[in-house]
Amino acid sequence: MSKVRIGISGWRYAPWRGRFYPKALVHKQELSYASRKVNTIEVNGSFYALQRPESYVRWYDDSPKSFVFSVKGPRFITHVRRLRHIKQPLANFFASGVLNLKEKLGPLLWQFPPSFAFDAETFDAFLALLPKTTKQAIKLAQHSDSHLKHPSRTFPERNHRIRHAVEIRHESFIDDQFITMLRKHHIALVVADTAGKWPLLEDVTAGFMYLRLHGDKKIYASGYSDEALASWTRRIRAWARGSQPRDAERVSKKAPRPCASRDIYCYFDNDVKVKAPRDAMSLSARLGV
Repeated sequence: MSKVRIGISGWRYAPWRGRFYPKALVHKQELSYASRKVNTIEVNGSFYALQRPESYVRWYDDSPKSFVFSVKGPRFITHVRRLRHIKQPLANFFASGVLNLKEKLGPLLWQFPPSFAFDAETFDAFLALLPKTTKQAIKLAQHSDSHLKHPSRTFPERNHRIRHAVEIRHESFIDDQFITMLRKHHIALVVADTAGKWPLLEDVTAGFMYLRLHGDKKIYASGYSDEALASWTRRIRAWARGSQPRDAERVSKKAPRPCASRDIYCYFDNDVKVKAPRDAMSLSARLGV
């Protein structure tokens, strides 16, 4: 059976106070509140800076038992180093405490800038470096260096699968070789709705789907109409049952590996006008989540 998770990207937004969050709610209780309105949240602070181990522990403790966090990989790897000489930064990321989410750790998101073009050799090397289990991640984390000021001192005892998803924003990725590469490494291609600003690709490349809905009319700002939410409901149901939407925007003509069901992770990132929580809860209701 597939697990469908619908949530929000981040939870710390001042405009949400008094509209999504009750006015009297103290800041430190925002995650506890939000994690009981949706069943997953995408951590985006990790994109801008390595978080402290105690932060991940606190987020684990503040969320419900069945909750899942997706975590955004550091832009230092994708935007600054641009996948060059990244083994050390990857080690620092996995030693920063992200594994303290234990069984609540969902997919890791790797977002690339619009200026990053597809280079097959570089990209394949990056995908090969990504650990697929917590055991592999712990082994990599042991090579962290002095740039990591607050390394994690503990790691989960149980071995868990680690999933990865890639969000691209350059048209050169509209390439069958890219899709084949993702399938080889079992990495999900992010279905990113960006109001037409960047490519919207819906190829199935892994055993799960990862969606980021940034706004269909105005990026990061517009909410989703009932008609739009109905369309995403239809698409998610098709992916979840192991099929594909008939009108999916696909690069490859080859069918993905057959499966009976797929897990879904869908995040609303249209937060400028406090649309994300409302849209996430509305889509959840439509899907019976």
